Amino acid sequence: MKKTLVVLSLLVSSFSFAQKPQKLSGKITQAKNNTPLALTSVTITLDDQEQVLQTDDSGNYSLMAASGTYQLSVYVEGFEYVSQKIDLTKDVVQNISLQPDDNSLDEIVITTSNKINIRKPEMSVNKLTAAEIKKAPVVLGETDILKTILLLPGVVNSGEGTLGFNVRGGGSDQNLLLLDQTSVYGSSHLYGFFSVFNNDAVSNIKLYKGGIPARYGGRGSSVLEINQKEGDYKDHKATGGIGLLSSRLMVEGPVIKDKLSYLFAGRASYAHLFLKLTDIKSSAYFYDLNTKWSYLMNDKNQLYFTGYFGRDIFKFNDSFDNKFGNTVANLTWNSKYSSKINSEASVRYSDYYYGLTLNFVGFSWDSGIKNYDFNYKINHQINDEFSLKYGISSLYYNFNPGTMEPSKPDSQVNPFQIPHKYAWENAIFIEAEQEINSFLSVNYGLRYSMFNRLGEENINLYENNNPVVYNQQTDTYEKAVPIGTKYYGKNKSISQFDNFEPRVAVSVKLTDDQSVKMSYNRMAQYVHLISNTTSATPLDIWEPSGPYVKPQIVDQYAVGYFQNLSDNKYSLEIESYFKLGKNRLDYIDGADLIGNRAIEQVLLNGKTEAYGLEFLFRKNEGKLTGWVAYTIAKSMQQTPGRTPQETGINNGEWYRTPHDRLHDLSIVATYDFSKKWNFNASFTLQSGRPVTYPDGKYEFLGVQVPNYNKRNNYSMPAFHHLDISATYTPTKNENRKWQSEWVFGIYNVYNRKNAASISFRSVEDSNTMTETTKLSIFGIVPSVTYNFKF
Repeated sequence: MKKTLVVLSLLVSSFSFAQKPQKLSGKITQAKNNTPLALTSVTITLDDQEQVLQTDDSGNYSLMAASGTYQLSVYVEGFEYVSQKIDLTKDVVQNISLQPDDNSLDEIVITTSNKINIRKPEMSVNKLTAAEIKKAPVVLGETDILKTILLLPGVVNSGEGTLGFNVRGGGSDQNLLLLDQTSVYGSSHLYGFFSVFNNDAVSNIKLYKGGIPARYGGRGSSVLEINQKEGDYKDHKATGGIGLLSSRLMVEGPVIKDKLSYLFAGRASYAHLFLKLTDIKSSAYFYDLNTKWSYLMNDKNQLYFTGYFGRDIFKFNDSFDNKFGNTVANLTWNSKYSSKINSEASVRYSDYYYGLTLNFVGFSWDSGIKNYDFNYKINHQINDEFSLKYGISSLYYNFNPGTMEPSKPDSQVNPFQIPHKYAWENAIFIEAEQEINSFLSVNYGLRYSMFNRLGEENINLYENNNPVVYNQQTDTYEKAVPIGTKYYGKNKSISQFDNFEPRVAVSVKLTDDQSVKMSYNRMAQYVHLISNTTSATPLDIWEPSGPYVKPQIVDQYAVGYFQNLSDNKYSLEIESYFKLGKNRLDYIDGADLIGNRAIEQVLLNGKTEAYGLEFLFRKNEGKLTGWVAYTIAKSMQQTPGRTPQETGINNGEWYRTPHDRLHDLSIVATYDFSKKWNFNASFTLQSGRPVTYPDGKYEFLGVQVPNYNKRNNYSMPAFHHLDISATYTPTKNENRKWQSEWVFGIYNVYNRKNAASISFRSVEDSNTMTETTKLSIFGIVPSVTYNFKF
């Protein structure tokens, strides 16, 4: 497979460049299927003067040139040469459709260029295509978006075999996950074994770790933007894979040729089917479905519909039944008013459901979160040096903290419903990107967000408006007793919050290959994740800000040095960051979180601090490519006493957050040995995550009781593993449309027993001795997958 290079050469006539500049813009697509060449590096030549552009997520390009008549020439490796005249006496929209070169027998794979855009005021951003993600060896033979971003600097896992990830010391709930711009709340299948994002259906991803543009909001740490592919507009196709534990299939094609296309993708695991051959009554499996419908109404209007549905199902004999998953829908209308102004209007729906049935206890538990979202934004290219983006968003929440019902007729459980909670979050934003001069570029913007907690709900009232009280005699925090309640009717305002969220990023060009970039952003987060573990789980409950829970506010500062080396064969990124957060939820000792009808009675507001230094060195060209990423960082939390008499949490001292990792190293390598064989490897090393261990024990009424002192006062053992894979592609038969490959992988080559948890228990027949037990989820895991397309 060859890397595609797009070259646009404009042979200019005798007109002077001093004339009024005009804009040439449009979309570059493959004529074979009418799909865009997205995020593709473009070299443009004007009278032997080169500039490098990159198509956007939709394959669009734009450039400015003096008024005149031009000869437009286009060449893409693997495609036929195109040449035509362009009358550029006014702004022109010119779409470019490229035919495959019949002499090219290799499959054409569009990839991004890892060359750093020195001029663009964009930092703390990592971009990956589906092709790049595919090359990273992962567990159980399934290519995985979330596993791949863990190999980037500043990103760590919440723990092996758990959901979620942490970015620059933030919590897993502080990451905004967007599938075609629609929020996704549950990110993993099988408790972290697989991502919910099917790589076959994904076009590209973009991770914002800092310098987050004003158009994004609602989370305090990062934004992960995942864009799905458009279906083929020309031909019907199928892509799939058969693995040891799961399989997948994607079909795409035209409904109306060159007008309306569809894409369906599905995955399912089936290891549980083998259990039916045994006496084991348990099972664990998942399935998901993706779809995208793309309608090109005309040159100026496009309509897209995206859908996703996924479920995880766990059963243990007849006593335990667990189901959870996401449902997502998005309808988007893109409209181009002129060559300089286009808009995007979206209506979105997201639903995360969690269900648990315990027949041995006799109850069923349901919880979840739904949101309905409207967004409208405008992209306005004022001139070649100045552009604007502005818009509005409106998001309505419906939180279900929990519904309990009896699961069998003889159950002793009384049904109850923790009241639903409702909220409405609105925002307006404007952001500008401007080239001040030849060496200074800036992106600056402002987001104004508003959050309204709504009824219908009874709100507890407490003495001194304090739901948590401090007992000086026992030196502990306790639940306050409500002194009454106040009823708020449907859609009546309970609490209101609003915040200004400024954003700015600056790029200072030192040379053609070097720049220094700086950024600052403030993020307001109005929803919180209530969890009784140090790692994310499906049972976690989302809680809106309200009378006793304040919004999280996070300020991040970052500065970095960026350089392209040896004619872009290598690139180097060095970034440092500092983050301050306030109103981060902390729990009192012994807090009962799940099923709590008055959750405010166990919550306190704390503050956080995180800082670090990140290195990313890439090799972009040659048979051997890859990167080395290293981060040294700290993430701390403090919840001091509210009065001089109170001790606070952890005696008011700073303590490590559960996602603190001092060292994080990742090495990724891809070697194209031949047209048939490709080899990949990745190595990960992380400092052990913080945990709270007992520092002694005492006897009470004949029972040994562990004594806990400070929070997160110990560390788990270091986490590391090496993964390798090899891809074999048979020689392609020109007369057959069927293409295939075999992927052989080994996760954790040297069988490292990484600890998921460590527990303590007393030794039998001993009142003094204690033994530790380590739980490891993965050892060495081989995998084989057969991929195909036709």
